[in-house]
Amino acid sequence: MPLSPNQGSTGGGTLVTITGTNLSDTTAVKFGTKSATAINNVSDTEVTAVSPSGTGSVGVTVTTPGGTSSPVPYFYVGAPFKASLGPTSGPLAGTNTVTINGVGLATATSVAFGANTAAPTVVSDTELTVTVPAGAALGSVGVSVTTAGGTNNGLSYTYVGSPTVGTVEPDSGPTSGGTGVTITGTNLGSTESVTFGGTAAPFSVVNSTTVSAVTPPGAAGAVDVVVTNPAGSVTATGAFTYVTAPGI
Repeated sequence: MPLSPNQGSTGGGTLVTITGTNLSDTTAVKFGTKSATAINNVSDTEVTAVSPSGTGSVGVTVTTPGGTSSPVPYFYVGAPFKASLGPTSGPLAGTNTVTINGVGLATATSVAFGANTAAPTVVSDTELTVTVPAGAALGSVGVSVTTAGGTNNGLSYTYVGSPTVGTVEPDSGPTSGGTGVTITGTNLGSTESVTFGGTAAPFSVVNSTTVSAVTPPGAAGAVDVVVTNPAGSVTATGAFTYVTAPGI
């Protein structure tokens, strides 16, 4: 007498399909000592029932005028608890991979990013990975995980646009580095790195349109300034020029 599914939420409410023989006159279905909250006699070989609340593993039995069946195991699963998500942002087009950590994730069947869902890959009961679906618009959305035990919310993910650079001021400085530079553009609030001529520079995000950086040492001449965020990189070609100090 197989059950499908053979597990469900501790809060009950799972529609379970029971298959077997001589089931057409079913009068009761029990999950352990508790009766199902609804029974539907589909045919002589199939009955559906809605699970009551419960915990742990219980035996499911079917009763007809001919007697009561042997119990078949059914497992109650608690709702998932999500502890962390990373990375927490990415491009509007999606396709990047996010890792979610928590507990009760082994039976995860879907992860929703706002209104869009994706099928996860279960690594363990405490970890799953998922490819982020495309977003509807830039900004933050709620993330929810659905398992056999239910759905849990509480995390957020931000869809960000690719960065752009408008100005780099000042646009020149000594080869020794140390020049404070203000970079303006768009989608700079989630900046992950700034490089001058391929060398990483210390930086701080001022707001979504401004980043401050300090130039590293570099060889004399014009170099590219590259700003990267989770959605991609933008190159301001030759935007900063290293100047050799005068000699006397």
